[in-house]
Amino acid sequence: MTETSSSSTSISKDLPSEHVLAVKRFFESVGIHASLPQNSTSKDFYSDLFRDLFKAGHVQRGHVSCIVPVLPVVGNYYNGLHGGAVGAIAERASIACARTVVADDKKLFLGELSISYLSAAKLNEVLLVEGSVLKSGRNLTVVASEFRIKETKKLVFTSRATFYHMPAAKL
Repeated sequence: MTETSSSSTSISKDLPSEHVLAVKRFFESVGIHASLPQNSTSKDFYSDLFRDLFKAGHVQRGHVSCIVPVLPVVGNYYNGLHGGAVGAIAERASIACARTVVADDKKLFLGELSISYLSAAKLNEVLLVEGSVLKSGRNLTVVASEFRIKETKKLVFTSRATFYHMPAAKL
């Protein structure tokens, strides 16, 4: 091990220097050395980032729908909705749906979130996200969500979330 750029990064002597330089340039191009804004470390920054994307459609017991525009702030290199944003939206929509059937005094712990990426949602398209409670019991709630392009009704993503109720019910 030779040159280090930080205490946790080391570069092998066995790598050709042109490969090392290419990797270094890649990380610099994606902002690896850029500092994060101070507010990004504040409580609920994640919520602030996605809150303005959602517009509530309707809310019923066990079912929610919302409208989500695909804006450049959540876009990826290919001008589509970033996969991480899909996960964040799926989580928030699932929490909202679960909250329609779980008492307010119970905290929800996300135990599992699975997402199927079926197609791309391009920039400036509008998505209709519909979530439904599949099962809700004493200790867990399962929510399924579908993401469709509003104009064409094309299914682009699906998700399934399992929430554990905290504290768990005593038998």
